[in-house]
Amino acid sequence: MSLGSLIEKARKDAGISIAELATSTNLRSSMIQEIEKNNFSLCGGDTYARGHVRNIAKSLDIDPKEFLRIFNEEQGSQSRTMQELLLENNVMRRPDAKRKISWRTLVLISIISLGIAAAAQIVISNHSSSSSVLTLATPTPAQSPTPAQSPTPAQSASPAPTQSAAASALSSFSSGTGVEVVLTATRAKSWLLVSDASGRTLFSAEVPLGASRSFSTDLRLDLRVGNAGGVDVQVNGKKRVILGANGEVVSVSYGVNS
Repeated sequence: MSLGSLIEKARKDAGISIAELATSTNLRSSMIQEIEKNNFSLCGGDTYARGHVRNIAKSLDIDPKEFLRIFNEEQGSQSRTMQELLLENNVMRRPDAKRKISWRTLVLISIISLGIAAAAQIVISNHSSSSSVLTLATPTPAQSPTPAQSPTPAQSASPAPTQSAAASALSSFSSGTGVEVVLTATRAKSWLLVSDASGRTLFSAEVPLGASRSFSTDLRLDLRVGNAGGVDVQVNGKKRVILGANGEVVSVSYGVNS
């Protein structure tokens, strides 16, 4: 009796249809029909045929070694490479078999990529914000008259104006042509975000305890303070009331008429 006939008899004795055997072995029904006719040409070679025979034997609860012995006797003992022997005994993976990446690995890669992108965005934002901080110019001392330009009696009676650059800037803010905000972390450190009327970020960082930050623009300054109770705010030279409680996040805006 051929191997195909033995397989057919074992299947019928087990009360299993060809369709059920195809489902349990992941083989096509047409291939099983050909195998039962002792035709292994559809298997793709002896190595694959032996694998199919082994799966069929396991599904029929038969020792695969007996079916493989009969297969080797009927099909002839051909010289096989070490790679084919290892594949047949499931010792190594087929060379053309592609590794599949699990969804957990893909999720982990996505999370790491997003974390790196967020960190880079924060560093870039802090760098650009720090470079945008505006400070008032320091006062310049008034020039004393040279010996060749001795003051006339009329000039000595009324001293020349010595208004500093900082005083000029403050004057322009008080006249409604600009706004200046000075924030001081008097009682506790606080995170601070400052932007102008166009939405451009001027500052985004932590103000340490005891430190001050000064900002100025033409139209409006928008502040978001992370610890309202720990800071004092001065707008256009005038001190404002405490913005809120300790740890409270407060958003305020100051314009040219603030």
